[in-house]
Amino acid sequence: MRRFVLIVAVAGAVLAPATPAFAHTGDIPGATAYRTSVTAVSAPGVSVRAVEAGARLELSNTSGHSVEVLGYAGEPYLDVRPDGTWQNVNSPAAYINETANGDTPVPATADVTAPPSWRKLSDSTSVRWHDQRTQWLNPSTPPQAVADPSHSHRLRDWTVPLRMQTTSYEVRGTLDWEPPPVAWLWWAGAALAGLATAALAHRWPRSVRAVALVAGLAPSAYGVMGLSDGATPSPVLFLAALMALAAVWRHPPFYLALTGAVVALFAGFNETRVFFAAVVPTTGPGWLVRLAVALALGAGAGLALTGLLRMRAAVPARTPSPGAVTV
Repeated sequence: MRRFVLIVAVAGAVLAPATPAFAHTGDIPGATAYRTSVTAVSAPGVSVRAVEAGARLELSNTSGHSVEVLGYAGEPYLDVRPDGTWQNVNSPAAYINETANGDTPVPATADVTAPPSWRKLSDSTSVRWHDQRTQWLNPSTPPQAVADPSHSHRLRDWTVPLRMQTTSYEVRGTLDWEPPPVAWLWWAGAALAGLATAALAHRWPRSVRAVALVAGLAPSAYGVMGLSDGATPSPVLFLAALMALAAVWRHPPFYLALTGAVVALFAGFNETRVFFAAVVPTTGPGWLVRLAVALALGAGAGLALTGLLRMRAAVPARTPSPGAVTV
């Protein structure tokens, strides 16, 4: 266990300097019906992907040259240079993109005709930013989705212009609406997993190790998939995973009950938003994410029930004292 914690700490220290710059702060959606996809990047040495359930684009520049992301009026907005990432504070996009819905007021000093005034964001050659060109900003559901909610719908193709030295390039992509999954099936699967794991641990007591392993690996997988998509999973998610993995080696009844409750609540029930939306803030297919959450919820509940049953079985039955009268 100490070795596992040490590996996690070392990995965090190594990966921290590689964190991309953020052109602004803003909320990361937990799940959505809108899928933003990057289909092509014409600039050499530049890669772009959609992250955080499509809420942001992430550009990485390995070309050795300065790469500008142009704003909504074609003005310089971001400049990803070999020595770091810079933002033009005279670009209206620097303020429009502060939040996902673009409701930040644009100051009068922001003028697309003004010469760029660059502010350094970080030393990273990667940057993430909200871009309204890739988003569905209307609060209403698209008409085609209202008319046919059981199928996916292409809403539009989009482009984001880039400039390297004097040559123009672009990022191309698509925006789609996708129907939600059948949530009750995942709830039913979680319930069946809970009953099955509790029955398995009761029938074969040694199988509790396998149940604890599943209860630890499921939230770990979900957390890692979230990290790889740019999200920041709750630390409680990984704490629950560590508690469950520790139960593989030592599993007294009270610890089983406590660990199962923590996993079921914080790594399972608290993440069930993924049962209701087609696009979730993780890499990998949506069904795999939902499976991880359903297993965390079910295996956690099974562990908790197993611990409670073992605690109850360990309590000695009360015997009548000598001379007591039974009525």
